[in-house]
Amino acid sequence: MSKDYYNILGVNKAATQAEIKKEFRKKAHQYHPDKAGGDEAKFKELNEAYQVLGDEKKRSQYDQFGSTFEQAKGQGGFSGFNGFRDFSGFTNGFNIDMDDIGDIFGGIGDIFGFGGGRSGRQRGRRARGQDIQVELAIDFQEAVFGADKEVTLRQQVRCDKCRGNCAEPGSKIETCQVCGGSGRVNKIQRTILGNMQVQMTCEACGGEGKSYTKKCTKCSGTGVCQEAVNLRIKIPAGIDQGETIRLTGQGEAGVKGATAGDLYVRIRVNPDRRFKRVGVDIKSQVEINFTQAALGDKIDIATVAGSVNLKIPAGTQSGTIFKLRGKGVTRLQGSGRGDQLVEILVKTPTRLTRKQKEALRQLNS
Repeated sequence: MSKDYYNILGVNKAATQAEIKKEFRKKAHQYHPDKAGGDEAKFKELNEAYQVLGDEKKRSQYDQFGSTFEQAKGQGGFSGFNGFRDFSGFTNGFNIDMDDIGDIFGGIGDIFGFGGGRSGRQRGRRARGQDIQVELAIDFQEAVFGADKEVTLRQQVRCDKCRGNCAEPGSKIETCQVCGGSGRVNKIQRTILGNMQVQMTCEACGGEGKSYTKKCTKCSGTGVCQEAVNLRIKIPAGIDQGETIRLTGQGEAGVKGATAGDLYVRIRVNPDRRFKRVGVDIKSQVEINFTQAALGDKIDIATVAGSVNLKIPAGTQSGTIFKLRGKGVTRLQGSGRGDQLVEILVKTPTRLTRKQKEALRQLNS
């Protein structure tokens, strides 16, 4: 009698692969024989259903033949299913890469009770070097116009003695005799589902696929060592407080020749008492006396690029803002510069002579 695999997993026929996988994981944990309330027969049945529905091709064939699935399988209409009907021995058992099944169970040891699993491929793959983040202080003008800065870091770099190949110069690097250079080995594991052929990281070479007659004495065969490094960093014009520059491959070197990490430089802009930045504009203030405000004048204004001359019209009021076009911050993502906004502060005299007071009274009359 044909089995209803959808019913076994508790999903409907329209379920996505993600939903099928999620429900399988949930029920597999629930019915694992080693857990309280576990059911070995149910566990095997769940696995049988998932092997079909979890594979798009097998699921399509299963859906096509429906209730005549068993007969179609016997006539060769449904391929690739024999291995999931008999768990008693290896010939009708599984050939599994522990990394793949580990992705399903979240750690093969949790389900089958032995080591290996999803970490195997991660151990075989060379780990990328770590990223580094540093803070760099720059002046206000450097943020506006950009600059070249030098920083010194102590970080993990490629060993200059072995050039990252981990072997002592002049010694031999040979193919691992255990795995034949693949970094992976096949082993047979006996489980509650029968014998399984699993693929695991080669313990002899740690997944590298090679062995050394003598490891580098400077880096102890890791291919990396700690050193002080001087780096020149180009600060782009227009960068702002808290923004980060990413330098690809300038982080710590990866062990055994793996790719280096990245360097992230977080910018801290030192304040300037004369200027305040607002986007790409710069704000500043300047004091003028009562006479200059009343009669007008020409005064020098400080900008990030030096002094410029500003004409103060007669009758200028305190709080008036003048715009100096193109005297602001360089646009980081674009061209040109912002403006400088100069606020005029009229200084009111506090100590006047009798003659000055009389003159002001006549002015006010």
